[in-house]
Amino acid sequence: MQQIRRFLDQMQAQNKSAHTRSNYQRDLLTFVAFHLTADAQNSADKSNEQAWSFDQLWHQMPSLNWAELTSKDIKRFVMQRVKVGISASSVARQLSALRSFFQFLLTEGLMQHNPAKTVKAPKQPKPLPKSLDVDQTRQLLEQPIEGWQSTRDQAMFELLYSAGLRVAELVSLDLSPGLDGLSAGTIKVLGKGNKQRVALVGQQAQSAMQAWLLARAEFAKPDETAVFINQKGQRLSTRSVQLRLDKRTREAGLATKMSPHRLRHACATHVLESSGDLRAVQELLGHANLSTTQIYTKLDMQHLAQVYDQAHPRARKIAKK
Repeated sequence: MQQIRRFLDQMQAQNKSAHTRSNYQRDLLTFVAFHLTADAQNSADKSNEQAWSFDQLWHQMPSLNWAELTSKDIKRFVMQRVKVGISASSVARQLSALRSFFQFLLTEGLMQHNPAKTVKAPKQPKPLPKSLDVDQTRQLLEQPIEGWQSTRDQAMFELLYSAGLRVAELVSLDLSPGLDGLSAGTIKVLGKGNKQRVALVGQQAQSAMQAWLLARAEFAKPDETAVFINQKGQRLSTRSVQLRLDKRTREAGLATKMSPHRLRHACATHVLESSGDLRAVQELLGHANLSTTQIYTKLDMQHLAQVYDQAHPRARKIAKK
């Protein structure tokens, strides 16, 4: 236990929070309890088996030869944690605590290798992106337009939603070749991996863009190629887009946290709900792999389930008498 105490002292010296230190202490004791119990179960003498409490371990832990631990011991621990229903994020944190502790023992000369270094944490389920329904999107986009910044914002938000752009693609958009096909309902954007793709632009987004381009001519610096500019006449930053979207969200009275990516998600979700064409959504978003786009099928099924529950006579929950 002396080694764990010194490790925690080092964490404190490194200004790690009390919460983190407490978690790491518990994680390490959890592993010790598992390891000692597993050893007892594997021993011919079952009389040594004991249910170790954290208090016992902290004050009177039996000697443990850390140097004898192998990656198999760590894998067994991870598998057991998953088996008893510990969340993937908690198991990942426990594994991180072990890695850090063993690295500390390495620097102390008490171990020759880090047995947790090559052990992978269980995959954590990706949270589904939060989308907007059609009414919320309309509420956001149909706000009064006052002044050149508001005109610019309208064009940005319409374009994010209409073309399903990433915010990085929006701010990197140039007049040429970006808008060369705008009158025909397309723009050229530079996506991930510097791959250029053609994105579709609906009529309302086209109209908003034309209004912005007229206003832009008055405020942009002569040599500025960016489509969207700030008060200095220079290219707008992604941070500025988020701040302007926050402002618009408040003005629209939407009780939700908004982000440019939610408008991209809304575009994908609404197209998929209407068409059911996953390949088309893949092309629309510029996803290299269809597997990336398939998350929207889950969103679509969530929407379908909600509609079903609300509309199908046999799906409604029976009211309690």
